[in-house]
Amino acid sequence: MSIPKENQRQQAVPCMLMRGGTSRGPFFKAADLPADIAARDAVLLAAMGSPDARQIDGLGGAHPLTSKVGIVGPGTSPGVDVEFLFAQVSVAQAKVDTTPNCGNMLAAAVPFALETGMLAAQGESSTFRVLALNTGMQCDITVQTPGGSVRYDGDARIDGVPGTAAPIYISFLDTAGSVCSGLLPTGRALDRIAIDGEPDLEVTCIDNGMPMVLMRATDLDRSGYETVAELNADTDLKRRVEAIRLAAARLMGLGDVTEKPYPKMCLVAPPRAGGAIATRCFIPHVCHDAIGVLAAVTVATACVLEESVAAGVAHLAPGLNKQVSVEHPSGEFSVGLELDPANPRNVLRAALLRTARLIMRGDVQLPVRTPAVHAAAA
Repeated sequence: MSIPKENQRQQAVPCMLMRGGTSRGPFFKAADLPADIAARDAVLLAAMGSPDARQIDGLGGAHPLTSKVGIVGPGTSPGVDVEFLFAQVSVAQAKVDTTPNCGNMLAAAVPFALETGMLAAQGESSTFRVLALNTGMQCDITVQTPGGSVRYDGDARIDGVPGTAAPIYISFLDTAGSVCSGLLPTGRALDRIAIDGEPDLEVTCIDNGMPMVLMRATDLDRSGYETVAELNADTDLKRRVEAIRLAAARLMGLGDVTEKPYPKMCLVAPPRAGGAIATRCFIPHVCHDAIGVLAAVTVATACVLEESVAAGVAHLAPGLNKQVSVEHPSGEFSVGLELDPANPRNVLRAALLRTARLIMRGDVQLPVRTPAVHAAAA
């Protein structure tokens, strides 16, 4: 059957390819995508080239960190300047997940809004309130805007990204219980999980921006200092970690997460590079080359909870304002925590440094088979 002539042309959708922190992906204006969720997801899958292990026919980079999408629109709530929706596009499956947030991609939301004229610069630096639609979390993001334009060059450095760039400061206002019912969804800082007849394993189930399960590496007969390649090749460990993830998710009220990208799993160990704690994170089945923004916030928070598995190995200075250096395979990630004087278990504010860069602007060309973008969005 022949395709009608009017349907033989590919569809062009404006987008910008941007790096946010240690992640990368295309950013779209919300108005340029279909309003219908199924149609929108079909567009994102086509744009990224999923499902395909190489994502050879799209913009994806064949890795969870480079198969991400940012969707940005103007704020619709009082005090909110811009809204950000993060989409994790599966590489090998026809799946798009907008449940969790991504603090790395979040770092590029304000630069994108400024580049597209959605926001206007305020001076040498500009601070805007951003609502992360995935979790309902708000944050203030400050970018450098000399001369009214986004500055990308600078002296700030983040591990996992080569070179230096202009700093982007993110101050999270309320991250507890981003997906789960609260900071400690089981009601405890320490739980015990039994799998495959093994002795009970102590874990901390926590969500301060990202649902996570923390485990001592030594409890799994690992050091916590293995390389990413070693951990990705460790099939026995990955099998055990997945069994723990499925069991912990039920305790966290998340149900069956077999097909979900959360909770993230994290092995913790004492620091050995001058930081506060060493980590090896799985996202959730591949070992992360670094650590996600909100994962770092969540790990740092666990470090200040006395009963948690992280507190038992972390090295922290005293005081209510803590700089927690989270070591990861490619360096470290520093998180600033402000604790509540009335209840030091309560984190009032989490602040961190990221960078971002505009890599390309233009149109992504969607295959003929993709649902009509503008008709669905109208």
